[in-house]
Amino acid sequence: MPAWLRPTLGETRIPVVIAIIAAIVLQAVLPDRLAIRPRWLLPSLEGALLVGLSVFNPVRLTRSHPIARVASLTLTALMTGANAVSAALLIHTILSGHGGSSATALFGSGASIYVTNIVAFALWYWEFDREGPFARAGGHDPHPDFLFPQMATPEIADPDWEPNFVDYLYVSFTNATAFSPTDTMPLSRWAKLLMAMQSAIAISAVVLVVARAVNILH
Repeated sequence: MPAWLRPTLGETRIPVVIAIIAAIVLQAVLPDRLAIRPRWLLPSLEGALLVGLSVFNPVRLTRSHPIARVASLTLTALMTGANAVSAALLIHTILSGHGGSSATALFGSGASIYVTNIVAFALWYWEFDREGPFARAGGHDPHPDFLFPQMATPEIADPDWEPNFVDYLYVSFTNATAFSPTDTMPLSRWAKLLMAMQSAIAISAVVLVVARAVNILH
């Protein structure tokens, strides 16, 4: 039996915490016209949820509870929703001709939204693949929602390989960059829909930001 199907002790929370903190900082430094007001509310809510989840499972994800599950999904939903709003506001300002005259500021705002988009959808993939990190650690569901290369060709992979947050972050990055799956295939319908939504947000922001920035530079 491959390692990803066997019960494990649970993965470390550290990469997840680092990614979430980075996304909170990126959302906090967005210009006022792209942020949800009051400015302090969203970072405070996300930070409080992150602290609570980290206290419940400080290093490894070993304790599961329905309240913690709801808190984790709420944190992901807040981050995704706020970033989608910021992306919509950015697109609106560009299309309405109020995107500003600084290419550097425009690139900075676009990059913040783009990176936050990657982190937010990585969290969704991590939270839902095979029912989430705790179900994966318990080996409860043998049917993956994402087919990683190590699953398709186990003979060339480490026998102890199993997906963790970094793998889902990579999937999210490649999907936002290529606007399509690369080496990891979505198998379930929810995974396909989420990847399509992520690509739509990414390509809308990237194309318009680059086009406007090039126009400013010329």
